[in-house]
Amino acid sequence: MKTETKKRLYFVLLGVALFIISFLAGAASRMSSISIDKKFRVEWNDNVGRKITDLSYGKGSENKFDLYLPADNKRKAYGLVVYIHPGGFTSGDKADDKELLQWLCSKGYVAASINYTLATEKNPGANVYTQSMDIRRAMPVVVKEARKHGYNITEMAIGGGSAGGTLAMLYAYRDATTSPIPVKMLFECVGPSSFYSEDWTPYGTDKDPKAAAGLFSMLLGKKINPNLFGTAAYDSIMKPISAYMWVDSLSVPTVCAYGSYDKVCPFLSSRHLIKALKDNHVPFQYFEATHSGHGLQNDTDVYAAYMQTVSDWLDKYLPIQ
Repeated sequence: MKTETKKRLYFVLLGVALFIISFLAGAASRMSSISIDKKFRVEWNDNVGRKITDLSYGKGSENKFDLYLPADNKRKAYGLVVYIHPGGFTSGDKADDKELLQWLCSKGYVAASINYTLATEKNPGANVYTQSMDIRRAMPVVVKEARKHGYNITEMAIGGGSAGGTLAMLYAYRDATTSPIPVKMLFECVGPSSFYSEDWTPYGTDKDPKAAAGLFSMLLGKKINPNLFGTAAYDSIMKPISAYMWVDSLSVPTVCAYGSYDKVCPFLSSRHLIKALKDNHVPFQYFEATHSGHGLQNDTDVYAAYMQTVSDWLDKYLPIQ
C-alpha cells in the first residue's frame, strides 16, 4: 500500500474512532444528568400513572418502546409526547430518560420512549438513516398500543437529546406527513442536523476530505465521494439524514438548545438549522449555552429556561383536552 493511501486511511479511521468516542463521552453527560428545578421531576406512583415496558414494534431485539400512561384515563382524547434517547447512535436506552417521561406523563400526556437499532459490532448495518426508519415504523404501533389501553391519541409532540435529537428532528421535519397523528411541536438538545466538513472540525474533517467522507459515510450508511463536497449533489446525497434540509414553511414549532463549546455535535453545525428556521418563518426558540459543551453542564440556568419553554410550548401547541 502506498504511503499516501495509508495516511488517508489512517485519517478516515481516526475520524470515525474520534466520533464514536466523543459521542459516547457526550452520552455520559446527556441532558437527563443535569441538575434542574424540581418542578420538572415527579414522585412516580399510581396516582401519576403507570408504565408498560418493552412493547415490540418490529422484529429486531432493540425494536422496543415503553409507554407511560397517565392515571387520568377518562378523557376523550390525549396528546402523545415521544422522547428519543441520546447515546451517539451507538449506545443508550429508552429507560435512561425515565424522569423526563414521568414528568411528561404527570402533565397529562401519554409519553413514550423508543429504542432504535444501535450502530454496534452486532449491528454493522445500522446508521442514522436506518435508525430514523426505526422511529418512523414505531410510531403507528405506539399510537395503536396506547389506544388499545383506552387512551385515544389524536396529536403528538416529539423530542430528543443528542443522537435522539437528530432522530426527533428527522421525524418532525421529514416524516411528519407520514405520521398517523398530527405532529404539533418539536423540542431537542444538541442534535446534529447537518454534515459539512467545514463545520465538523473537531474531527479533523476540514483537513482531509477522505477522512470526512469516511465519517459521513458511516453515519449515512452509503459511500460518499469526497469530490462531491461543496456541490448540490452532496446535499442531495446527505438530505436523508440532514434534518435542516427538510425545514419549510409548514414545519412544526421548535425549541432547541446548543452549547457554544460543543465538540461532539460541533457548534458550527447548528447554524444551518437556525438559519433554516428563520428563513422559513417557523416559530422557534433557540437557547445557547455559552459556557458549555455537549452536556450543557455549565449553564443549568439556560437548560432550566429551555425546559420551562418546552413546558409552556407543550401547553400552547399540545394542550390537554
